[in-house]
Amino acid sequence: MASAKAQGPGPVQALSQPALVPTPVPHSPSLASAQSQGPVPASLSGAAGSELAFVQEPGDVVALQEHPLLLRCQVEGEPPITISWQRDGIPLGNNSGATLMPDGSLHLGGFPNRHAPQGSPLASAGVHEYNCVAQNRYGRLVSRRARVQLASLSRFHQHPESMVVEQGGVARFQCLIRGVPEPTISWEHNRTALSPANHRFTLLPAGILQITSVGQSDVGTYRCVARNIAGTRYSQEAQLPRVLLSHPHPRRELDLSVPVFGCVTECGVTCCHGDLNPFLLDGRSIGVEGIQVLGTGNLMISDVSVQHSGVYVCAANRPGTRVRRTAQGVLLVQAPPEFVQWPQSVSKPPGSSAIFTCVAHGVPEPRLIWLKNGKVLNPDDNVRLTHNNSTLMLAAVTAADEAIYQCVAENSAGSNQASARLAVAGALQLPPAPQGLRASALSASAVRVSWEPPAAGDLPSIIGYVLHLQKKEDSDKWGLQEAVSKGTFEHVFTNLEPSTTYSIRLRAYSAEGASQDSPPVHITTMGSAPAALGFYTKVLNATSVRASWELPPQPGLIQGFKLFHRKLPAAHFEGPLLLASSASSFLYTDLEPAALYEIKLQAFNGNGDGNSTARFVSLRDALTADAGMWSLGKTLYRNGGVLSLSGGPRGRASLL
Repeated sequence: MASAKAQGPGPVQALSQPALVPTPVPHSPSLASAQSQGPVPASLSGAAGSELAFVQEPGDVVALQEHPLLLRCQVEGEPPITISWQRDGIPLGNNSGATLMPDGSLHLGGFPNRHAPQGSPLASAGVHEYNCVAQNRYGRLVSRRARVQLASLSRFHQHPESMVVEQGGVARFQCLIRGVPEPTISWEHNRTALSPANHRFTLLPAGILQITSVGQSDVGTYRCVARNIAGTRYSQEAQLPRVLLSHPHPRRELDLSVPVFGCVTECGVTCCHGDLNPFLLDGRSIGVEGIQVLGTGNLMISDVSVQHSGVYVCAANRPGTRVRRTAQGVLLVQAPPEFVQWPQSVSKPPGSSAIFTCVAHGVPEPRLIWLKNGKVLNPDDNVRLTHNNSTLMLAAVTAADEAIYQCVAENSAGSNQASARLAVAGALQLPPAPQGLRASALSASAVRVSWEPPAAGDLPSIIGYVLHLQKKEDSDKWGLQEAVSKGTFEHVFTNLEPSTTYSIRLRAYSAEGASQDSPPVHITTMGSAPAALGFYTKVLNATSVRASWELPPQPGLIQGFKLFHRKLPAAHFEGPLLLASSASSFLYTDLEPAALYEIKLQAFNGNGDGNSTARFVSLRDALTADAGMWSLGKTLYRNGGVLSLSGGPRGRASLL
């Protein structure tokens, strides 16, 4: 399998099922891997060229406004192979603005302005990281991350400052600016570019200009010019208004500054002003290729590599004395991970152990993680990681362990990946996990589930499916299982609870066994109208009846109540009276003595009216006991909030 150096730092995250429609890639047996990882065991099916491997992985790129980008991804292996992409660990959807090309490359539209529109693949000027994901029937591979960022050039964080120096002395100007990519710095004298060929001018990469043996010809203005592909910026001008006549000094003080290291391509060190002794590296005279001393004590290191790491010491003597001063700095050159041992593909019988080993070097020391078919592999009873994760052991392998395993090495300088495949000899040929599982709510108690038919030629033959349904919050409990025939690609679940979210998974079955679960889908049933409530009536006297009911156990299920009444044998109800959801009783007064009434209660919410509950009330028995209190046509008024019914065929109702 191929191994390639990554361009961007950061951990590789677990990948979920891509949302952008994958592109099938034709088989290219003539393509060679970027780096050989040793021979493929003959026991694995297919030739060595059948191993799924990246021939070309996407690399870091700096984007320009109004310019499209193309991230390339080239794969070899046994067909059919599909390629998909992820951005920042999330599958790219069809509405992402990115286009998946027929060869598997990803086309990104350009930046229309400084702020790309929402939904653009390059929305915001922040950094995005892209992964190419390749898959065939043996498993899934994840490429290294490709960092895509917008070219930029900031304003100057530091402008050069004016100064006055003595004749024959040293003038020093400095500017500071940031950009992507890092800008190149040049200087102008009186708005004319300084020639780097003049040995008196020393231009350091950190934006420093040193002028030695200053004379009257150096008087004037100086400004810093920063350039990259995003544009050009000019600093404010600094003045060197005059050159002072030098005076003899009985003693010359040393001006020794501490070296600063840490550049990636070049390092410039401002060290000494005065007589310079040679620099020392780790206590020895510097003899490393690519190191030179510029000007009055500037150490320049070109094409920095790991061999340049060490402690640098600058020493200076005061002229005419034995006074010696030193300053030192530590240079640590970072290097992205490089594999010195790659995992090898193996074939194992069921029940045996499989061991993969990878060793990577880098500065700082790389961290190793393992992926199984693109997902982070965590230790458990059968998965063991030892020797700082460099060794992966799978105990008692089964058919479920057949996959592509990747070793990912990462540090702050970048990342690298290598992969190998585990084949379980004599393992059962199980069907692939079903694809395209979708769900939609039909009502408060029913949902429809559908999925894609299996691809033509899928082996072994599918004999049926089993759907697993459970409440989302009950993921640790057994749910409902429904079996469907092999020619059925949709199913309706009924008798579900309203306003409830369910998780649904699907497995395909062959004569040999079950596939892996499909990615789960989540669906919420529609809400339902309120159920009928416990409803009670109580005759208080010959003209008064109290109606009361039970409130639901959970608030919010009901928005209010509707109360109806009629004096039998009337055919139609009077009402409704609309009551708040907090009401639990009503008082009917001034009813007609000895009459028979029907009172009906109905709760409602945003989903409609619930089933009603009715009670019949007879005032005949209460007439004798309350005869002295009855007065036809008289209205009784109780405390505030009480609605009275006047005597006669129709009354009024009041909320207690």
